[in-house]
Amino acid sequence: MRFRSLVGMGILSSWAVVTVAHAAPRFTLGNVPSYYQGTFGTGSHINIFYDATYFQFRNRDLRLKLMAPYISVSGLPQGARLTGGGIVHRSGTIQTRNNASGLGDIWLSAHYTVYQRTGLLPAVVPYAKVKLATASATNGLGTGRNDYEIGVGLDETIGTRIFPFAHLGYRFVGNPAGGNLHNIWTYDMGSSFVATPRNILTAMFSGSESEQPGYAGPADIVFAWNYNVTRAGSGIQIYADKGLSNGSANYGVGLGAQVVF
Repeated sequence: MRFRSLVGMGILSSWAVVTVAHAAPRFTLGNVPSYYQGTFGTGSHINIFYDATYFQFRNRDLRLKLMAPYISVSGLPQGARLTGGGIVHRSGTIQTRNNASGLGDIWLSAHYTVYQRTGLLPAVVPYAKVKLATASATNGLGTGRNDYEIGVGLDETIGTRIFPFAHLGYRFVGNPAGGNLHNIWTYDMGSSFVATPRNILTAMFSGSESEQPGYAGPADIVFAWNYNVTRAGSGIQIYADKGLSNGSANYGVGLGAQVVF
């Protein structure tokens, strides 16, 4: 389960369509509360509420984004910690915390289109992300270490309604003392479909390697619906997540809104 990455997915269909229509600079302010439930490879049933607020700037080639989440988790095994979208330090113990909540890790990201789509060739969009260790490691809300990720995205357009995409990244995982965490590959692929000018549907597969040796990496299938209230892309997003591996949530749901100006 990569609960953080699904926040980016939740606005994907909107900004993909907006990109085609608008080359002028745009700002976006949004909020996406989401809920995930599962064992995540532990012996405990874990509930995670992840409320992400984000601010984004984009023009024709550049997209910059700041995301600050609030997290509330219950059922987290003693010693386990949330990381950049998953859970590490899983030991199989069923000793649990009653509740832990607070500021999560802040994410900064930058995407830059180095090659615009032409003919059958997709747009090529390298990116870089930084996870700032702002979440409490003591309460299990983070590892207490920064992560860094670099990667590339491919964005295609088929006709005027279909927007396939794929991303591949490599994350340098910050390793706390005694953590034995590994760097990982991350990936996703999917497509958005413009059903009407206001209604956009997205389906995607998202996964990564496990940061903790000996455990399954997260793998999820996600379905989303965006409803655009304005032509600029202001509107709402609803998505559902189904975990496909032992390292994922059993399920997740999210509902959010964004204002584009």
